[in-house]
Amino acid sequence: MRTNLKKFLWQWRGILIAAPSVTIIVLLMRSIGFLQIFELTLLDRFFILRPREAVDDRIIIVDITEADVRKVKLWPMPDAVLAKLLGNIKAQQPRAIGLDLYRDLQVPPDYENLVNLFKTSPDLLKQEKPVEPGYQALRNLYASTPNLFGVRKVAGNIEQDTVSAPPGLKYPDQVAANDFPWDGDGVIRRFYLTVPVTKDRALYENEATLDGLGVKLALTYLNKEGIKPEILDGSQQKYKLGKAVLVPFNGNDGSYINAEDKGYQIFLNYRGPAGTFPRITMTEVLENKIPPQLMRDRIALIGASARSLNDLFYTPYSIAQFGSLQQMPGVEIHANIASHLLSAAIDGRSAIQSWSEPLEWLWILAWAVVGAALAWVQRDMGVTKKEVLLLSTGFVVAGGSLIGGSFLAFINGWWIPVIPSLLAMGGSVVAITAYVAKTAKDIRKTFGRYLTDDVVANLLENPTGAKLGGERRKITILTSDLRGFTATSERLPPEEVVKILNIYLGYMADVITEYKGTIDEFMGDGILVLFGAPTGREDDAERAIACAIAMQSAMIPVNEEMNKLGVSPLKMGIGINTGEVVVGNIGSTKRTKYGVVGSQVNLTYRIESYTTEGQILISQSTLDAVKAKLRIDGKKQVQPKGVKEPITIYDIGGIDEPYNLYLNKQEELYFSLSEKISLQYAVLDGKHVSDSMLSGCLVELSAKGGKITCESGIPPLTNIKLNFLIADESGKPSEDVYAKVIEKKSDSGGFYIYFSAMPPEIEKMIENLYKSISSGH
Repeated sequence: MRTNLKKFLWQWRGILIAAPSVTIIVLLMRSIGFLQIFELTLLDRFFILRPREAVDDRIIIVDITEADVRKVKLWPMPDAVLAKLLGNIKAQQPRAIGLDLYRDLQVPPDYENLVNLFKTSPDLLKQEKPVEPGYQALRNLYASTPNLFGVRKVAGNIEQDTVSAPPGLKYPDQVAANDFPWDGDGVIRRFYLTVPVTKDRALYENEATLDGLGVKLALTYLNKEGIKPEILDGSQQKYKLGKAVLVPFNGNDGSYINAEDKGYQIFLNYRGPAGTFPRITMTEVLENKIPPQLMRDRIALIGASARSLNDLFYTPYSIAQFGSLQQMPGVEIHANIASHLLSAAIDGRSAIQSWSEPLEWLWILAWAVVGAALAWVQRDMGVTKKEVLLLSTGFVVAGGSLIGGSFLAFINGWWIPVIPSLLAMGGSVVAITAYVAKTAKDIRKTFGRYLTDDVVANLLENPTGAKLGGERRKITILTSDLRGFTATSERLPPEEVVKILNIYLGYMADVITEYKGTIDEFMGDGILVLFGAPTGREDDAERAIACAIAMQSAMIPVNEEMNKLGVSPLKMGIGINTGEVVVGNIGSTKRTKYGVVGSQVNLTYRIESYTTEGQILISQSTLDAVKAKLRIDGKKQVQPKGVKEPITIYDIGGIDEPYNLYLNKQEELYFSLSEKISLQYAVLDGKHVSDSMLSGCLVELSAKGGKITCESGIPPLTNIKLNFLIADESGKPSEDVYAKVIEKKSDSGGFYIYFSAMPPEIEKMIENLYKSISSGH
């Protein structure tokens, strides 16, 4: 159990570290209100995008338009006009009438006549203010209409912002508050069930609250349905209203951070944008052009949409169209409030609810885990278009699921965090990327030039990655070697040898890494590369051949570097073989290396030993594993040491789609020497030089080889060491020259060779000799 737990913690450590850490950072950002505006903006988008609901015909708006204001000619409208308007509405027998107009003073019918009256009768100024007939008619209508409700502005500066209720309405039975709670961006997303009334604004003893206008209208309507508010379990906070349970807004609900929550506030579940409710104009009502039964048993709300009257507000629907802001008349906000309560109490329509803070934290953490998991499980992927597309698709699907799921939840009345969740998911991706980069940085920096990411990842990310042992699998093995570099290195200081090797191996490592090969080992000037371990792919053999061609092509810039150092060009041969081997961690508990063992490795070395400069030889098994078309420049049968049966090896000159890599091979031209050069040679068996010295003569010369006549022939692909018998002051033979017997047939006996390594003096001599004899042809 403990071992399994340890393995689990190690395997998923990135997620276990990143997800909680990112979640804490996101929650801290949220706690200071940094994300609030983004969350509220997305909430508004959800309002705009959700399906339109059925029209609530229990409410009708008597709309005061700009045309109505021009028709009346005076504003505020005279008391007589208002009395007529309310009288015509009352005659329709609505259940409740809401007057969303401030009306704390009487309004005479004609200001100009009143001014003239005061001018001609200045004593009137000393008398009690006269009462106009229209004002008295309005007061009489107030008194005779108990289901008529006016408004009072409670909140604000008591001397400048508050407005008294219309005189004549019974307080508080016929008076409601006209205040809305504003968010920081000026949008109304909540409403007052009851507005707090401070002592300095109370109109009677112990007055503490006043119902909002939409609330007053809805409760009056519901009262006739037999529905009244009920306190739940003795709580002063939660009420049952028909099918609805009313829960007060808390300053930290949803995305809000320390929002103003005085009074009894509730999230307003708008019915729709401006223009959602049925309406009739004031002029139509005054002229009694009201359809029969239009207002009977309904809520009638009188208010202004005229822009000149400045009773317009921003709501979640204000940004319904890009580049324009659509405001909603205050009377329609009151209609939405009334509809909210009626629909919830009678129809069971969902209110907008939010989760508790702990549940929201868990939700955000869950999405942080999703982001971390997507990045963690894909951390070793490559950068091919297919792999990038797959990874991107995963994130798009996850993000789309979050937004889509949250939108469906909103349609059903739940407001759940989206922006923090998206931020946590994206932040976890960044955190995992940074974590993987940080933990692997030093090791990758040291070994990344010589090992592929697969091997490093196997050691870093797998708790058993360093465990001793191996597994049997079929892989493609590539080995390369510099022809004659041992002899060259013997003539150079060790520091120069290391410098040369670092240049050469650096170029080769870059190529090998590009083709996703695993560099198993550097053996002096030789390289052992694995394709298919630790990660196997279908195109291992093809990538090995493409890599080999690219390595040979990279010898051009390598030798340009050698030329700058004054060193003879390097010559490389490559052998490739495919077969079943054992791969894994080899060694002891104190020292371990990721490696490969098996007879197929030895066979690869044997194949490579047959190569000459710039040559790539592959086995039959590798050829069979390749699906791409190859350019084969030749083939031969050989009998490597330790192999019972002869094998066929192929000389590769290029590979077609999708790599399109080719070697540039020139035909070797041989020219006869005017004077033979005597020499002696010995056969090489591996690294061992035969004790038998044989005599011969160099009779033909090419740019890279020549023809030797001798008493006895030597099989092709044999390595030899030779010394030219050139007379000089000492009379000693030349320094050692190394060569390989090639398969070119000789008609007059002897054999052809390919020079592997020569001392600089001999190389210069051969080069000059070749130039002299080739220039004459």
